[in-house]
Amino acid sequence: MVVTNEKTVSAAIQYRRSVRVFKNEPIDDQKIKECIKLATLAATSSNMQLWEFYHIVSPEILQQFTTASFDQNAAKTAQQMVVVVVRKDLWKKRAQSNIAFLKSQYGNKPASEYSKREKFAMNYYQKIVPSLYFDFLGILGMIKFLAFQIIGIFRPIYRQARQSDMRVVAHKSAGLAAQNFMISMAAINYDTCPMEGFDSLRVKKILNLPSSSEINMVIACGLREEHGVYGERFRIPFEEVYYKI
Repeated sequence: MVVTNEKTVSAAIQYRRSVRVFKNEPIDDQKIKECIKLATLAATSSNMQLWEFYHIVSPEILQQFTTASFDQNAAKTAQQMVVVVVRKDLWKKRAQSNIAFLKSQYGNKPASEYSKREKFAMNYYQKIVPSLYFDFLGILGMIKFLAFQIIGIFRPIYRQARQSDMRVVAHKSAGLAAQNFMISMAAINYDTCPMEGFDSLRVKKILNLPSSSEINMVIACGLREEHGVYGERFRIPFEEVYYKI
């Protein structure tokens, strides 16, 4: 992405604020798209990338989103929006994509010729990932959870195996991607406001999403008005949240 006067990472983090009122000035669609591309480079659990990004530029759809977001100022004045969607239901497809990528990296050689490390990586996506993500009405997840707690008495083991646990994992990855996006926007002097105040069912209907999808957040985008940031930044004293062990 070629941008003049692009901020350093530290400067972008300092600059980023949740902007509640945006200027009535257009922003560049392509620059937003490039920031979304940077969002997809975020760390993601098991490289599963269980996310989708919806870039809203249509004035009509923006108005629908404003209504679905309770007419809050950030939504009413946003020039564009980005919706971060969690797609845990796509875990099989994403696992297969990782498998195909690994095979291409290994030169598409027979499995019998895989090294120990290559076998482990393939086994991870072919067996371990399905064992974590596959569930039936939450029953298998609870059985796995209880089994892992028992095994955990004797040795370290991954314990978050319930359907609700994997949902949290997917949302954490989506949140990391959203932060990548917002910092990338700040780096080019574009502003954002991550909104959790919205009617998720209406948002999914507007985007024609399946019921199995979940909205991680709706991000309003634009250029901040002078009064668009409501007050000075407040953070809990660092000494209250930092522990050196």
